[in-house]
Amino acid sequence: MLSDPMTVKKLFVVLWVLVLATASSRVRAQSCSVLGQTPATAFPVCGSNVFVQDSVPECDNGSLVVPNCAVGPGQPSYSALNPYWYKFTCFSSGTLGLLISPNNAGDDYDWQLYDVTGQPLNAIYTNVSLVIAADWSGVTGNTGTSSTASNLIECGSTATSSPPPFSKMPNLIQGHNYLLLISHFSGSGQSGYQLSFGGGTASITDTTQPAVAKVNAICQSLLGVTLNKKMACSSLTATGSEFAITPAIPGVQIIGAVTNTCNTGFDMDSITLTLSGNLPTGIYSLAVQTGSDGNTLLDICSTPIPVGQSVQFAVLPPQPTPVAGLAPPGCSPDFVKVIFNGPTPIRCSSIAADGSDFSLAGSTPVSVVGASAICDSLGMTDTVVVQLSAAIKTMGSYQLSLKTGDDGNTLLNYCGISTAAITVPFNTADTVSAAAYNVKVLYGCTQDTVIYSYPTIDEINQWQWLMDGTNQSRLQDPPRRIYGANGTETVSLSVSNGVCSDSASGVVTLDNFSKTQFEAPMIICPKDYATLINNSSGNWIMTWNWTFGDGTTSDQKDPADHLFPPTGEETKYTVVLVTTDSIGCTDTAKQVIDVLKSCYIAVPGAFTPNGDGVNDYLYPLNALKAENLQFRVYNRWGQMVFETTDWLKRWDGTIGGHPAPAGAYAWTLSYVDGETGKRIVQKGTSILIR
Repeated sequence: MLSDPMTVKKLFVVLWVLVLATASSRVRAQSCSVLGQTPATAFPVCGSNVFVQDSVPECDNGSLVVPNCAVGPGQPSYSALNPYWYKFTCFSSGTLGLLISPNNAGDDYDWQLYDVTGQPLNAIYTNVSLVIAADWSGVTGNTGTSSTASNLIECGSTATSSPPPFSKMPNLIQGHNYLLLISHFSGSGQSGYQLSFGGGTASITDTTQPAVAKVNAICQSLLGVTLNKKMACSSLTATGSEFAITPAIPGVQIIGAVTNTCNTGFDMDSITLTLSGNLPTGIYSLAVQTGSDGNTLLDICSTPIPVGQSVQFAVLPPQPTPVAGLAPPGCSPDFVKVIFNGPTPIRCSSIAADGSDFSLAGSTPVSVVGASAICDSLGMTDTVVVQLSAAIKTMGSYQLSLKTGDDGNTLLNYCGISTAAITVPFNTADTVSAAAYNVKVLYGCTQDTVIYSYPTIDEINQWQWLMDGTNQSRLQDPPRRIYGANGTETVSLSVSNGVCSDSASGVVTLDNFSKTQFEAPMIICPKDYATLINNSSGNWIMTWNWTFGDGTTSDQKDPADHLFPPTGEETKYTVVLVTTDSIGCTDTAKQVIDVLKSCYIAVPGAFTPNGDGVNDYLYPLNALKAENLQFRVYNRWGQMVFETTDWLKRWDGTIGGHPAPAGAYAWTLSYVDGETGKRIVQKGTSILIR
């Protein structure tokens, strides 16, 4: 047993084992299997009774999430160690008073309360919003809720803190269902506790007077009893001694009572009574009496059904249980569910496992290969699953026939009456394929039109299109979509014929876009060839038409280097490339090439920066083939007023953004001749004229 649970509870949570440096270790408990120790088998409790738990079997019910008490990000907080679970319903809204009193004041009990209304019970392990109150204090002794407490949630203790063992009373909502966990942290040597509810304003006590609501003669020797609310399983004897039949029939007595829920829980709302013989046809009453255990049936609050309450029922001549029909077979069915209608269920033992009680005829050669059922504790069922030799994937008409099987009978009900042979028709639907949609693209020069459609097949009557993630349509043929002539369109489609469904998705690539472009030198020397590099893009380009501006053309995609004719003057030529694609769309690119008069490098002796477009700048002319060029300009005092290494960057006659005075300016020019590799250095003066 742990010596100091108040100081080790948080350590237990983090390490997930019960190990202490100052106390002996204990192996983690096994998974819980005893009734009451799992949420699904919780004890039903009542606000007016004290619930006594004499002992607590050791087990671990799994990790829990406690609001604001997590060990780490995304990690569970605590373990439901040595638990018992309790369930109740709120019948009047208010606060909940709760007290857990250990029989041994040194025991440490923790608890957590969930609102599970409309939720699956396993959601308590993941949905933290279901928790409405909890106390995981390491303080031993009494724990529960108190009107003077401050917090609805108290986390586990650490070595330096001791959260109070009582939490604030939570508010309950009328009609909501709740689940209470009580966990015993102290470990072995448990002596149990008492659970009571008091001090709050909510009511968790059902004040409805317990009663028998209805009695039905399933057959002459079997009665079905329906109760008006949940009753305690422990108040029913195995012999059904709480009931008597009037008028009494010699040789016919109640000899057994069973329920479908008491083997997995603690409450019931229906009972099946077995008689020692058959009741003759007639009207009877089932009366409530004190059973051999000293009471009638008791509800959760131990309120008894009054002695003498009786309910009439009729015993009719034995009747076969008819076939009510077939469950809809669904898409591509490989089985058929046969539904039986009537108060008397079918004996599972009368169902031939090889399916010989049934035969199938129809549109495709599919046969019956087996039959089975989900049977209750009495070995009864109202549904038989007939297994087929193959799935039916096409639309068709079929007939399922019930007949005498290899076991020598058709199906028998509980009373031993054979169900009459019958043939039941059913239809199947075609399977469907969403991928059967059609795509047509109307290509254009600047935009494309995409047309989607779906054929009329397989009885499909529902379409759900989604294009480019946002555009939706429920039409068989959605509206046309307009796109630029380059890119992709995504589409997804779901189809259904009301029975079968399918989904598909795809991408339409629009690649008819073309872009015409080329590279060419902007300036060349006379007698130099111009290299033209075609950078046009597009998968559909079919023809290229070059015009060079000098009267010559080419239809080659990549024309040969071009030599422009000499004119003796600087001449500008406009080179044009026109492309045409396979659907007749054209695109054009242009560039001007300046063919210089000569490539002799010289610096003008004068310039006039007056903005008239003539001789406005000072720079080395025709330095197209100069490499490592450096050009500098100095005023009369030897101060440098301009410098460049790019011959196309020219001095505009300003200094610091202001016009320089007219007069003579010295310059130096240094470069390497690109053809000879020779270093050239020149000096001179130029006159700035204003």
